[in-house]
Amino acid sequence: MGDPTIVDFSTLDVATQDLIRKAVSTRDLAYCPYSNFSVGAALLCSDDTVFTGCNVENVAYGITVCAEQCSIVKAISAGNKQFKAIVVTAHSDTGYISPCGACRQFIAEFGSEIIIYLAKPDLSTVLISSIKELLPLTFTFYL
Repeated sequence: MGDPTIVDFSTLDVATQDLIRKAVSTRDLAYCPYSNFSVGAALLCSDDTVFTGCNVENVAYGITVCAEQCSIVKAISAGNKQFKAIVVTAHSDTGYISPCGACRQFIAEFGSEIIIYLAKPDLSTVLISSIKELLPLTFTFYL
């Protein structure tokens, strides 16, 4: 995948639209009493299984769980370790919300070709990228 691309939601295939809608509906389940910033994620596994996640805050911010990490942990605990794509969406009027640095590394752990969909809350447009684009020099353990 090259540079990030912005597309109209309506031009995406039905399966991708459904994946994005799952992230949006899961965002509403977030536990975020401190930031009031709810985030939802939907992770598409290589076998087409979908795992959703939302952010879960804690008064000790360091142990807060991000939506992206939540969805990946759910997938791993169900035996899925190969991922095709992840959607990230948040309540924001200013544009697209991208995974934080820790989440980028968390996603990159499972492959450099994972597609990233960043959806606006109103589902008007979607920014399409990849984890390789968002984290080009990922931290990797070389043997």
